[in-house]
Amino acid sequence: MGKLRYICFLVFMLIWQVSISQITHPKMSPFSSVKQEIGLVTITIDYSRPSARGRNIVGDLMPYDRIWRVGANESTKFTTSHDITIGEHLLKKGTYVLYAIPHKEYWEVIFHTNLTHWGDGRTDYKPQEDAFRIQIKPEKTADFQETFLITLNHLDHNSGIMEWIWEHTKVSIPIKVDTHEMMLGRIKTLLKDNPTAMSYYQAARYYQEQDHDLIKALKWLDKAETLGGRTYYIHRIRSLVLEKKKDYKNAIKEAKASLKIADSLGKDEFVRMNQKNIEKLQKLL
Repeated sequence: MGKLRYICFLVFMLIWQVSISQITHPKMSPFSSVKQEIGLVTITIDYSRPSARGRNIVGDLMPYDRIWRVGANESTKFTTSHDITIGEHLLKKGTYVLYAIPHKEYWEVIFHTNLTHWGDGRTDYKPQEDAFRIQIKPEKTADFQETFLITLNHLDHNSGIMEWIWEHTKVSIPIKVDTHEMMLGRIKTLLKDNPTAMSYYQAARYYQEQDHDLIKALKWLDKAETLGGRTYYIHRIRSLVLEKKKDYKNAIKEAKASLKIADSLGKDEFVRMNQKNIEKLQKLL
């Protein structure tokens, strides 16, 4: 028993010594992750953020004409949930490494398929493993960015801009997504089997927002009302569809119906929206 206790004691001391010897240090370039929806696409960027700390960056710490990892530590990963377009290039859904080669007049932005390289992969990097490269002219910024930043900005249903910002330099990479075709496919599936009133309403609302096949949108609103009854939001969207068709008289009628139901339910926001729209439509008669 004494021998067994001694062995257990030795094992415990060994584990304890190993645990205290492995100190986790804070990173000079901390990890960050950006997750952003563009339309129905989700884009995730995992990278580490170095800081200038008084150093000259572009052309010095980040030399011209040499590959850069777009951050620090491990290679920067770019993941898209669906096919997208970068510049004029199709990028299939999946994960890629972001690299860049800064030049004095322009930058080469690289989407690379080999995910195994650590850092910039200079010794093992092979250009033939690039998905593609695009050339981007960098911008000079008035404000100084101390810590390297990747952000997705200027967003709408169909596009966004990935921005890399450090020191007084910003590189903007355009992203396009085909939200409309994706939505048409989803609507087709949604309305295929036992659609509900809400299914028809959501489909009609999207068509109204995109100014797409307004006659079909009105038919779907009728079906939504048949299945779910009169609602302030069905009347609201029908009013907006009729406005786009320049049927201002019936658009006002539908807006008033929406306002009345919304008022009875205490939906003040919809009351105000309908009042404002009625005033606008009356001027168009």
